[in-house]
Amino acid sequence: MNLSAKTVVLIAIGAALYGIGGLPMFGIPVFANTTLKPAMAVLALFGVLFGPLVGFLVGFIGHWVTDLFAGWGVWVTWVLGSGIVGLVIGLYPKITKQRIEKGLFSKFDFCLFVLLAFIGNVVGYGCSAFLDAVLYAEPFTKVLAQLTIIAAGNTVLIAIVGHFILTAVAKRKQQSYNLIEAE
Repeated sequence: MNLSAKTVVLIAIGAALYGIGGLPMFGIPVFANTTLKPAMAVLALFGVLFGPLVGFLVGFIGHWVTDLFAGWGVWVTWVLGSGIVGLVIGLYPKITKQRIEKGLFSKFDFCLFVLLAFIGNVVGYGCSAFLDAVLYAEPFTKVLAQLTIIAAGNTVLIAIVGHFILTAVAKRKQQSYNLIEAE
């Protein structure tokens, strides 16, 4: 895999923002070791704007950073889950044929964005919950409750914050897209 310098910088910035923004002081504790993090909007934004590889690495590295700085040790299962969330949301530009780059963000595009956020959270953190139950013998009811709360909460959070951010990005891109070079 050969990453450009721009891509590496984007991943580093996204992972730092997601990692620091994911710390407990910025989150809303909801259930046993489970926090809703506004930083999920950062993960979604990087996935939507830069694709699945950047989304995966921002989620994976960023969650690793959160776990390291929070002091509770790195939970690789949940680190992987965040990576998968970023990857799934990162499919958005491919599915929409880069419409947001052209300044287009319709209601259908928003619904697709929310659907990908939901699928990403269910699949990503579903893997985390399953692996916690298998590898760490966590009670199934606990990890199922964590998954349900996180998938629903993150999807709502991503939808609300994402709507405002992506509407603004589309508006900005529309202004730039309509510019033509003077001869």
